[in-house]
Amino acid sequence: MTVKQLTHTQGLGAIIGVVIMLAAFTMIDFSGWWTRQTIANVVQFTAILGFVAMGQALVIMCKEIDLSVGSVYGLAGVAFITLEPTLGVPGSLLAALVIAALAGLIQAIAVVKGQLPSMIVTLGGLFTARGIIYVWTGGSVHNFSEAARNHPVTRLLGGELFGIEAAIFWLIAVGLALNLLLWATPFGNQLLATGGSKESAESRGVRSDRVKVAAFVLCALLAGFAGVLTLCDRPQTHVTLGELMELEAISAAVIGGCLLAGGRGSLVGAVLGAFIVVSFRYELIALGAPSSWYITFVGVVLIVAVIFNQILARRLGHSV
Repeated sequence: MTVKQLTHTQGLGAIIGVVIMLAAFTMIDFSGWWTRQTIANVVQFTAILGFVAMGQALVIMCKEIDLSVGSVYGLAGVAFITLEPTLGVPGSLLAALVIAALAGLIQAIAVVKGQLPSMIVTLGGLFTARGIIYVWTGGSVHNFSEAARNHPVTRLLGGELFGIEAAIFWLIAVGLALNLLLWATPFGNQLLATGGSKESAESRGVRSDRVKVAAFVLCALLAGFAGVLTLCDRPQTHVTLGELMELEAISAAVIGGCLLAGGRGSLVGAVLGAFIVVSFRYELIALGAPSSWYITFVGVVLIVAVIFNQILARRLGHSV
């Protein structure tokens, strides 16, 4: 693989960012950063955000955006824990994923059939899903019962394997499957072609509307699954679960090399971007910085990443 191909497919900017970040954290706060508890927390939440970021990356690659992922993440998590007493853990897991997929499907249909901007549609989805959470729960959510916490499915999704959080193994498995789908199947070519130029893709027989629907549904499913994983690991929740997560996911995807103009991106890069975002959150907490600093960091890094990706895309001959 040439350097150009590596840059195009794996998010070179995110790789460089991870190296610089780890070097900086080592110099600034070696004893606080390189602890088992810190690393475990960063890995766990990187896995959670990584799922949402990969879904967001798929949507961005086809030149759309999904602002509803944080609310879908929260809705699926709340559905999982709320329906468990009635449906049991496996039943509530399936119901949560179906709800997430339906949210993605409805929004996708509005975008491709209604010819509406995805930003507006998914912004409406963000508020609608969050409103459903409040109406459904009345503002409070119960916790998992002891039996539900000890259920094999809960332990499989939220436990540990060889002393490592199970979520990271799920991220690796799903990430490998999605990368195979993206780089070794016709769907991947169709997705990138649709994002690069919808008209050109359709002239070559690509059914771009179906591709976009698939991307939105996959994005919502990944967000929903991330919500379930969160509740399996920490079986307590609240109605604000997932608030502002859409901004973190977009930032992670863009840091990872996704071009907002579509047609270019990296799932591996999106996960690395999630690692950068989560790591900075924990480091700022460790340093005692105000929470507002984290939001400022996300905003600044997002702008820098967009500029970097545009410059890189131009040098690679990719239209922006």
